[in-house]
Amino acid sequence: MVNKNNIGSRIFDLCNIVMMFTFCLSILYPFWNVLMVSLNDPSAGNLTGLSLLPKKFTLENYKNVLSYPEIWNGYRETIIRTVFGTCATMLFTTTSAYALAQHDLPNRKFWTVIVLIPMFFSGGLIPSYLNVKSLGLIDSRMSLILPGLVSIYNLIIMRNYIMTLPKELRESAWIDGSNEFTTCFRIIIPLSVPILATVSLWTLVGHWNAWFDAIIYINDANKMPLQVVLRRIVMEGSSQMLNQIKAEDFGSIYPTAIKNASIYICTIPILCVYPFIQKYFVKGILIGSLKG
Repeated sequence: MVNKNNIGSRIFDLCNIVMMFTFCLSILYPFWNVLMVSLNDPSAGNLTGLSLLPKKFTLENYKNVLSYPEIWNGYRETIIRTVFGTCATMLFTTTSAYALAQHDLPNRKFWTVIVLIPMFFSGGLIPSYLNVKSLGLIDSRMSLILPGLVSIYNLIIMRNYIMTLPKELRESAWIDGSNEFTTCFRIIIPLSVPILATVSLWTLVGHWNAWFDAIIYINDANKMPLQVVLRRIVMEGSSQMLNQIKAEDFGSIYPTAIKNASIYICTIPILCVYPFIQKYFVKGILIGSLKG
C-alpha cells in the first residue's frame, strides 16, 4: 500500500493541484475577460489589457447587438440548420452503424472498407462544390446539411458501441417476431443513450459553429448562419453593424465591447447544452472506441 502521508507524496499532490489550477485558470480567464469587456460601459473609458471587473457595469452593449437584425436572421438559420441537421445525421448514422455492427451482414468487411475510404481520402473543395451545384443545392439550406450528413468517425464509434451489446438481444427480438427496424429503434437505441448523446452533441456543436460551407454555398445574405454574422463583426470590422444599430447615442458605442457581446450572444446557447450531456462523454467514448 502506498503511503500518502510522506513528504514526497504531499509535494507531488501540491504540484498537481497548482498545475491543474493554473491550467484551468488559463482556459477560463479569456472567457471571463471577454465577458467583462462586453459588460463595460463605453463612458468608463477604453478597456485595454486584462480585465477582472468592468469599470462601469452596463447591458447596453448586449442591447445594441440584439437590435442588429442580422443577428436574428443568423439565429434563425443556425437553429434550423442545427435542429434538422442533427436529427438527420443521427437518423442516418444510427441506422448505418446498426447495419455495419451485424456479423451476418453480407460482405461486411467490404462495406466497412468502403465506408472507411472517404475518412482518409476526399475529393477536395472543387469537386464538392461542383457536386453540390450539379444537385441544384446552391443557395439552399440543404447544401449545409447533406454534404456532411454522415461523419465516418462518428459512424465507426457508434458501430463499435453497438457491437459491445449482447447479440442475444437481437436474436431474442427475432424470435419474438421483431424486424430490423423495430429491433434497432426499440431495443438497440434505448441501450445506446451514452454514445447517442455524445455523437449528438458533437454534431450539434459542429452545425452550430460551422461557417465555411455557408460562405461557399450560400449567396443570400438572409440565409447566412450566425457564425458568419459573428465572423463579419469580429474579423471584418463592425462599421456596417454600427450603422444599423439603433442606439440613441452613436458616439457611445464601443466597437470592442460590441464584438465581445456578439461573441457571448453566439456562444451562450450552445454552452447551455453541455451540462446535460457531458455526463455521457466518458462512457460513450471509451466503450465506443474499444471494440473494432
